[in-house]
Amino acid sequence: MSDLPVVVIGAGPQGLAAAAHLRERGLTPLVLEAGPVPAFAVSQWAHVRLFSGWNELVDPAAARLLEPTGWSAPTEGYPTGGEWIDSYLAPLAAALGDLVRTGARVTGVSRKGRDRLIDAGRDEQPFTVHVTTAGGCEGKIDALAVIDASGTWTSPNPAGADGLPAIGERAAAEAGVITYLPPTPEQADGFAGRHLVVVGAGHSAMTAVIQLGAIAETNPGTRVSWVVRRGGSGVSFGGGAADQLPERGALGLGAKAAVDKGLVELVTGFRTDAVTLADGRAVLRGEDGRELAPADHVIVLTGFRPDLSFLTEMRLELDATLQAPVRIAAEVDPNIHSCGDVRATGAADLSHPEKNLYLVGMKSYGRAPTFLAMTGYEQVRSVAAELAGDHEAAARVELVLPDTGVCGGSGAFDDPAGSSGGCCGPASAAPELIQLTAPGR
Repeated sequence: MSDLPVVVIGAGPQGLAAAAHLRERGLTPLVLEAGPVPAFAVSQWAHVRLFSGWNELVDPAAARLLEPTGWSAPTEGYPTGGEWIDSYLAPLAAALGDLVRTGARVTGVSRKGRDRLIDAGRDEQPFTVHVTTAGGCEGKIDALAVIDASGTWTSPNPAGADGLPAIGERAAAEAGVITYLPPTPEQADGFAGRHLVVVGAGHSAMTAVIQLGAIAETNPGTRVSWVVRRGGSGVSFGGGAADQLPERGALGLGAKAAVDKGLVELVTGFRTDAVTLADGRAVLRGEDGRELAPADHVIVLTGFRPDLSFLTEMRLELDATLQAPVRIAAEVDPNIHSCGDVRATGAADLSHPEKNLYLVGMKSYGRAPTFLAMTGYEQVRSVAAELAGDHEAAARVELVLPDTGVCGGSGAFDDPAGSSGGCCGPASAAPELIQLTAPGR
């Protein structure tokens, strides 16, 4: 099998970096991207500014591959998704050339001649990767190993509080009243004078709230409601000035500072149960019977989940809660991980009973939030070393992740006072309903 390629699923930041590391190790990568262009998922949020600086967004092996072409790594500032593509990801894909195939959607991964039930000779058989092209043609590729860097972008979580779409949510999404992506500047231009609802409490939701709050500030009559599931002071605004990534901390600071202006209404302890359409607007009803005022547009930013549908013939060892590899789950589980720092992960942490199969990048975190690009770069460095037989390099840790500045997590889920527990002791109580806004950025 040594002549076979290592199939990398997804031509995003981690997939392209994996290809660079594999090539540097003398292995042949083949990157399969479902989208029409490399880094297609990043292009969907091209207008959003990252909170990681350029020094954290360029993989070392990728930089070594690009430097002979005359490329030089940007060093200053925090790029948008579009700038990340233009200045790094697109040149990297071009340097990899025919090793990257776009319009190639992976529909299944198995062992050649073996379904998941067969033990005999399993590890000696190559992988078989089933692919459908943009034109509808089907084929399969034999592979030495598979690195799944497909991310989670195509599988957003619903607004429904039980992890399933709320009653009526699908119909509202089909009508275009509910969307699951951060609003683009072009979309936001049409939001003035309307009632907008943001559902979610993470960094993407904060970014949208800041953006919409700025619109409300300059356009009287615009109403913005921010809906979060946790009650009371369980709402976390991040680590603020204690965050070792300043731009990430600034998101929380901006959101918290916005309370004084009253342009955004923060509704806590609201767990969406149903969505009703009326005259082209959506009414969200909570499990406790509360209803929000009819919304012209609902932006659901409640995180993402991994798409495991094409891995059903693979023997995976995933955490029952997070759907992440079991050896990293405790590190990233928001239910129990509350003190701000996460260790780097490598090939040993990401391995499965299926030999030479690795889930890397955002997909390796399952349903957990807050994944950093540099985490993925360290993962693929280690995996490439392992596949090349350099076990010492694979076991070595070459990354220390920055502290989030967050201690105590997001509070007890059902505690109306939002006591945090964890390593920082109880948090002070807060009103059930507060006013929130923030300056534009």
